[in-house]
Amino acid sequence: MKALYCQQNSSGEEMTFIFQERENLPPTGDHDVKVQVRACALSWIDTKLLSEVKLEKELLPVGREISGVVLEVGRKVSFFQPDDEVAVHKPEKVCWVEAAATVRDGVRAYTALHYLSQVSPGKSVLVMDGASPFGTIVIQLAQHRGAKVISTAYSLEDKQYLERLRPAVARVIDVSNGKIDVAESCLEETGGLGVDIVVDAGVKLYSAEDESASKSQLLPHKHDIITLLGVGGNWITTERNLQLDPPDSHSLFLKGATVSFLNEEIWNLSNIEQGKYLCILEDIMEKLSSGIFRPQLDEPIPLYEAKVSMEIVQKNQTRKRQVIQF
Repeated sequence: MKALYCQQNSSGEEMTFIFQERENLPPTGDHDVKVQVRACALSWIDTKLLSEVKLEKELLPVGREISGVVLEVGRKVSFFQPDDEVAVHKPEKVCWVEAAATVRDGVRAYTALHYLSQVSPGKSVLVMDGASPFGTIVIQLAQHRGAKVISTAYSLEDKQYLERLRPAVARVIDVSNGKIDVAESCLEETGGLGVDIVVDAGVKLYSAEDESASKSQLLPHKHDIITLLGVGGNWITTERNLQLDPPDSHSLFLKGATVSFLNEEIWNLSNIEQGKYLCILEDIMEKLSSGIFRPQLDEPIPLYEAKVSMEIVQKNQTRKRQVIQF
């Protein structure tokens, strides 16, 4: 069996990706499920997080979001049977590629909108970088729950993509030229009340002189997000190094607003959360089957191109979800 692994020899060193052959697979344990993989999505590997939770290995298999056919189950497995089509249980209408591609972004969207905040009809949601694979699913889930969605676009192509979405996004804010004030646009769209939920794609922590021109042009400053938050608002951030100064905290206090950190790996860090996790995965497949989720996909990749594609993914140089098809 041929598989792709990431290799990081020392701390801080750029990782490399290699193919390795494994001739003999371990026997199926009592609680194991053996799957013939039909599609595998490629996602950025957070080596720092893996190190912090003591899961770092010299060779780490690439690709955790898969779909395929069950070949064999252990003696104590009752949820699956041989020949089942799975991501969790994959609906017949959902193709292998879409099933694998939507798992991670779907879990992140549910975590942001249903567990770190409570999206509901009539609420306003700002999705930063809505044309990304993750942003697309967040928009679709928020709209399905009856929320009013505002999104930022990082290029003309992104803006055109967002304007074609149906149901339509309430407002697309084009930040590609660095001249549009996101906070002002959001306050204008909400009649000065501010946004109920913000899902960011990173924030600017320092002044423009301290950061690259391209990054400072695209990312909002943390003060902008605090300004555009409404009373009782929820800011869902992907910025692990977010620093809030006392004036920032005071502004959030006056609004009764909250800041939550989006880390979808929490579902795998505690056994007590497994029931909720399975419910999320099943709901993701159901929404794919009904057409509510329409992932932002690139053309499927053959296995021999996986190494090059994974290098691009790890450098965050792709705008669509990359999926290997077998």
